[in-house]
Amino acid sequence: MRGAKAPNLAANKQQRQDGIRVKPTKRGLEEPQTQIHKIRTTLSSKNVKNLEKECPPRFFTLPLGSHPVTKDLKVKGPVRMPTKVLHITTRKSPCGEGTNACDHFELRVHKRVIDLFSSPEVVKQITSITMEPGVEVEVTS
Repeated sequence: MRGAKAPNLAANKQQRQDGIRVKPTKRGLEEPQTQIHKIRTTLSSKNVKNLEKECPPRFFTLPLGSHPVTKDLKVKGPVRMPTKVLHITTRKSPCGEGTNACDHFELRVHKRVIDLFSSPEVVKQITSITMEPGVEVEVTS
């Protein structure tokens, strides 16, 4: 088998050009495929009502209009994370004398996690959404 040529394995694999995956076809014609990004959006708030207002309407009906990219948007969530309850117990008396009366304070932090699978065009539009006051948004990819 000295005269036999080795098969071109590189032609069978997917190649990358400028960040876009390209699937080779038989005669060298290549079809570009859009790259899918996974975006994890974490919403946190002290007020549950504001947080629940933001979760479904904003992410399931994005202000994309009749853009053809809306077909590429896949949403998982909102996933409700456990509520963090922060406790502070402090003395009422500023001087330290008198009865041992205490104040108890607590802060409840509610979180929702939404996973989005979309193309880069949709990612730019998602990051430009404005939220209600009191709702913090953390976007990771």
